[in-house]
Amino acid sequence: MSDDKLRIGISQCLLGDEVRFDGGHKRNRFVVNSLSEYATYVPVCPEVEVGMPTPREAIRLVGSSQSPQLLGVQSAEDHTDAMTAWSEQKMPWLVDQDLDGYIFKKDSPSCGLFRVRVYDAESGIPSRDGRGLYASSVVERFPLLPAEEEGRLNDAPLRENFIARLFIYRRWKRFLSEDRSPAGLVAFHTAHKMAFLAHSPVHYRELGPIVSQAGSDDFDRQVAQYAETMTRCVQVLATPGKHTNVLMHLMGFIKNELDGHDKAELLDLIEQMRKRILPLIVPITLLKHHLSRCDTPDWVEKQAYLNPYPGELMLRNHV
Repeated sequence: MSDDKLRIGISQCLLGDEVRFDGGHKRNRFVVNSLSEYATYVPVCPEVEVGMPTPREAIRLVGSSQSPQLLGVQSAEDHTDAMTAWSEQKMPWLVDQDLDGYIFKKDSPSCGLFRVRVYDAESGIPSRDGRGLYASSVVERFPLLPAEEEGRLNDAPLRENFIARLFIYRRWKRFLSEDRSPAGLVAFHTAHKMAFLAHSPVHYRELGPIVSQAGSDDFDRQVAQYAETMTRCVQVLATPGKHTNVLMHLMGFIKNELDGHDKAELLDLIEQMRKRILPLIVPITLLKHHLSRCDTPDWVEKQAYLNPYPGELMLRNHV
């Protein structure tokens, strides 16, 4: 991990800027107080940038979730074409920002990522199956980019998953820019094997054959296939059971060098983590201690799984 900060696109109101329709903001404490030490934010407010005033009439999605209209709640003024055109024009600028991820405002008809209300044009009854118009453009243009809603960051496992994805994606971009070669792909995969296994054993098994064939065919196609599979892999939440599997796998490299007491202690901590009695950081800390003093293959101690992001974020401290 390099010392430079992550670059994260973000709904501007989450930084405390008063750009919402009611003239207020939705300052997010985790974003502003914790993650900001490791991130440079690229703020965007689609509604302001498209020309809407602050304060302004509230807007909502109306019609079908596949192709909704963006209408004023009271006036029914149609902002769909303006928002769509502006979003398309914004994409080249976002490319230049070299983002590592994006945090959207939940429920927003422009920025909401999941379960945004879409109102039936006849009955006025909302369904929860929409996505904000601008968020849709971002996801379509950057399918590999880690994206999340600020509301879901209040959930500890979802928050940990998103931050892990940010740093994996940052390292992936470094591979693409600094060592885009079959050997570089093998090195990247080797460093992330246990991280991928903790997310999704199914996708982990799919990634192996891609790497084993690296350079034997169209390498550009192989890289694209790997990136797509990796993205689907890390979107799957790690669980105590999958963490147990990974910890036991890593312990296997040193089990013959541990005495009975050390082995029993580590196994007990892993089991307590699996039962959600202890946080993940407890067995991982002890395992890292043993790995550092035992004779192991070089790639084992360098696993990204063991140090996926700055420990100061304390994302593995929850049960």
